[in-house]
Amino acid sequence: MGQVELIATTAFGLEAIVAHELKQLGYQELQVENARVTFLADITAIPRCNLWLRSADRLLLKMGEFEARSFEELFEKTKALNWNDWIPAQAKFPVEGKSIKSKLFSVRDCQAIVKKAIVEKMKEKHKSKWFEETGPRYRVEVALLSDKATITIDTSGAGLHKRGYRKLSGEAPLKETLAAALITISRWKPDRALLDPFCGSGTIPIEAALIGRNIAPGLGRDFVAESWPQIPGHLWQKSREEARDLIRHDQPLGIRGTDIDAKAIKLAHYHAQEAGLQKLISFQQQDARKLNSRYKYGYLISNPPYGERLAEKEEVENLYRSMIPVFQNLNTWSFYILTSHPALEKLIKRKSDKKRKLYNGRIQCTYYQFFGPRPDNLQGPFAI
Repeated sequence: MGQVELIATTAFGLEAIVAHELKQLGYQELQVENARVTFLADITAIPRCNLWLRSADRLLLKMGEFEARSFEELFEKTKALNWNDWIPAQAKFPVEGKSIKSKLFSVRDCQAIVKKAIVEKMKEKHKSKWFEETGPRYRVEVALLSDKATITIDTSGAGLHKRGYRKLSGEAPLKETLAAALITISRWKPDRALLDPFCGSGTIPIEAALIGRNIAPGLGRDFVAESWPQIPGHLWQKSREEARDLIRHDQPLGIRGTDIDAKAIKLAHYHAQEAGLQKLISFQQQDARKLNSRYKYGYLISNPPYGERLAEKEEVENLYRSMIPVFQNLNTWSFYILTSHPALEKLIKRKSDKKRKLYNGRIQCTYYQFFGPRPDNLQGPFAI
């Protein structure tokens, strides 16, 4: 099989981060659009990208893209695609859909038409009138945007944020993909200390440890495309062996997570253990207002409470104000804070060096970046 066209989907604001990750994997010809990065690659990219992409939501196989202003046009152009190269006679192939600003606004009708078109194309090859759909799963999606239809097959299965270590979750958990992106944006390196004073169930410290040790985030889970006959099992095995060989087992890390909630810390310990990282991260119950560190230089990366509910707003604002002495005490550190609260800079009496608009789920947030001074004669791990 020759080259395939793939789409790495992503949350709004993270497209450049996902593009950077793909370039790091060796894929250079990328098309970056809202919430997705499209690229050409050979079939080995399906296991490699599913294993390695840290900030993408899913990896989709792009079957086709075309204008569709009528149901007849949608049917004929869908039928013309090379479905027989991908979907076996026994495959399960549910069709999902979405439509934005398109004449074909009935998602249910679009799904039915795409399903019918695929079946008609399969009938031509298999000379059968009925397909039982008992085999491997190929989830098809028809996405209509301004009358342009993009038709894909999902290769990931569960979203890529599901690394496999977070079996339990606390209140308002941060997605693993966003946590990884926050760390990437900060340009943190594993020879520097990293601290999250609102760590919750431990997502930011755990993702930092995965990055610091160069552990592929998908190494502990399965993907739906592993059951596809088009991708031989040895390609998945080879990609996993490559990922294991690239782990930096001897890389020292100075990563700490704290939280005032004892239950959250218990969850953080559990998740770190599930990820096999319990010896690499220090978690402890602590009030963020009493924060300190023995390291002179470091990165504070955090997703503190936002105060989205009116009843919590005053409490959160007081919390932000109370962090001023902490920031002053750690005056050689860099701070990276994600929040939806519009007045963070005013509350902590400090203007950020850089801002970035990001989305935590459906909540529009700002990622405030406060740069510390460049370390003087940095020696040894974490610059004590």
